[in-house]
Amino acid sequence: MGRVSSPSRRPPRLGVHVVDDGIDVAVLAPHADAIDLCLLDEGGERRVRLDGPSLGVFSAHVPGVQPGQRYGFRAHGPWEPSYGLRYNPAKLLVDPYARGLVGTLGYGPATYGHVVDDQLRGDPHGAADGRDSAAHVPHAVVVDTRDLAGPDPATNRPWTPWRDTVVYEAHVKGLTALAEHVPPELRGTYAGLAHPTVIEHLVRLGVTAVELLPVHAHASEPHLVRRGLTNYWGYNTLGFFAPHAAYATELARRLGPAAVLAELRTAVHALHDAGLEVLLDVVYNHTCEGGADGQHLSWRGLDNAVYYAHDGNIPAGMVDVTGCGNTLDFRRPEVVALTMDSLRYWADVVGVDGFRFDLAVTLGRGTQGFTPDHPLLVAASTDPSLHALKRIAEPWDIGPGGWRTGQFPPPFGEWNDRFRNAVRSFWLADPGRAAHGLPGHRVREVATRLSGSVDLFGNGTPPLARTPTASVNFLTAHDGFTLADLVAYEHKHNAANGEQNRDGSDDNRSWNHGVEGPVPPDSPGADVLPLRRRSIRNLLGTLVLAAGTPMITAGDELGRTQRGNNNAYCQDSELSWMSWKLPPWRRNLLETARHLLALRRAHPALRATGFYTGEPADDGEAPDLAWFGPDGAPFDHARWHDASIRTFQMVRTTAAPESDSVLVVVNGALDQLAVRLPPDHVARWQLAWDSVWEHPREERLTAIAGGLHASVGESVVLEPLSMRVYVRA
Repeated sequence: MGRVSSPSRRPPRLGVHVVDDGIDVAVLAPHADAIDLCLLDEGGERRVRLDGPSLGVFSAHVPGVQPGQRYGFRAHGPWEPSYGLRYNPAKLLVDPYARGLVGTLGYGPATYGHVVDDQLRGDPHGAADGRDSAAHVPHAVVVDTRDLAGPDPATNRPWTPWRDTVVYEAHVKGLTALAEHVPPELRGTYAGLAHPTVIEHLVRLGVTAVELLPVHAHASEPHLVRRGLTNYWGYNTLGFFAPHAAYATELARRLGPAAVLAELRTAVHALHDAGLEVLLDVVYNHTCEGGADGQHLSWRGLDNAVYYAHDGNIPAGMVDVTGCGNTLDFRRPEVVALTMDSLRYWADVVGVDGFRFDLAVTLGRGTQGFTPDHPLLVAASTDPSLHALKRIAEPWDIGPGGWRTGQFPPPFGEWNDRFRNAVRSFWLADPGRAAHGLPGHRVREVATRLSGSVDLFGNGTPPLARTPTASVNFLTAHDGFTLADLVAYEHKHNAANGEQNRDGSDDNRSWNHGVEGPVPPDSPGADVLPLRRRSIRNLLGTLVLAAGTPMITAGDELGRTQRGNNNAYCQDSELSWMSWKLPPWRRNLLETARHLLALRRAHPALRATGFYTGEPADDGEAPDLAWFGPDGAPFDHARWHDASIRTFQMVRTTAAPESDSVLVVVNGALDQLAVRLPPDHVARWQLAWDSVWEHPREERLTAIAGGLHASVGESVVLEPLSMRVYVRA
């Protein structure tokens, strides 16, 4: 056992920090009797006993240790699983603050703290397992963050206002794994993410922020490994500070964690140079250690009773409001501190522009359940490193009172599942039912979502302070059908996941237009293909034109399919990767997406900065929001409650100095319909987009036919299930 020099006078900083003559090391383990720092190299393992505990922290100054050193911890203390204490010094533990990890996780019995057989079956409250795990778990690596290589991405942030933000959710590997325009060695990597051709695609598309699925170091669940699958999405964190090394180029991986970090930072800087923000999808609600019968890798071995929420019973049972076997306990200041330290690191060192918090309700659970005044939520909004960055909540978990959409404090944005459900129902589920003579929903729900969801986000002190930008509008995400699959499948097809198609949501609100699955162009059912393509355009148009912050899932602009799989979390294959091949219909869709986002940029009336009142901003001006029926008459109370009405018009107007008006005409009926444009707004309207158009260039054909301009009160004909956008001529 090695000896350490006297610690410095500075209070210990958790993790390992390089100083002039070695490292300072500190780890939180309040219930432990002793902690060993284990320095690993080809010759074996050197153990250094840390001093402490002091306020639950063990620490030391260790001279002579250099960056690149592999290390881990071994924790000594009581093995009393019934009381939540699971100390087992035979298990090498990952530093929760490790800046880099090397090696892969094994899935044999040695990675468990309790005794299991070769089938990984055992009693989690039984005896401790004595097998050494050092050869079967990743090792932490000392990384010097004082003078990192490459440009500093925190210095060139675009600072895009919420009003102008368009989010693009993407998977680092999936985005470029099949991109033939990216060099082979860069495909599926951080460097590939920032390749000039990828950046060009994103900029020309018109998005402003790339939201990356988890890039924290993560691992796959044992049950997936047994089936030959992996956790592709990455919602199974192994390290809250370490970038996932598998997303780095082979060269960076060979050079080590510092090079992996540098590659990621360089990519963020390059995206910033192009005007693109980088948001991280972060998973602080649970870890990869699973339930009490799971692996023994880090937090469980250091202090299972502090890091994880338990039910207070004997034997101790783990609380699971995440569906992943464990829940980090945000009633504990130590867990709040860990999360805040991680967020600050990614903001200050990696230079990201914000975060999307997975199952964010878990992060706000205190002793009395969820509260918007939870210390973590307050800290994330006030910390100097974070307060100006974007924060987006997934406002639910599976625990009691877990649905909290609209209840997070400003300046959080929130995923708006009500928007998703309403728009899918209006354009897909309702027409599918109508085709069989069944009733659908009233238009008031989709109208509320189009106008910014004031019912969800207008509350607070003072009222209406959050603005529609708090509503992150989405129709698809990593979880669920793609946009193309929404119009081609009415049922999930998840057999490849190995769970007998039981996994994944059954509430898809999709419509196959009469034929399930792919339809060859020369088949008898090919007449549904134009209808499917129009439905995609209707969905995309509604998303982009609605008040709020739109989020597009990578590949939806290209018609990406997952062949009906609506839970592809374990599919690290071409099923999930983004295809860049562009047959004519997919190229047309891309041009449509670009056109719609350009319209949004060009017209202030489509980028609301406040909730609508229905009143003029100034005397003599039009109301900021007005609704009309197909006859051009204003909507009244009875019309909002008439389920037979499927056609409506919405006019959004901004006052001087922007002075802009946009008319959106929606025909959700199965029949062609003549619509009289509303009076008393502008003298003349110009047609800017029609979802009937396969390609925006059809605007020119419409102009040649004399149908591009219309006067107020004029009657125009809308095709079934279509929408139009008019702007002031």
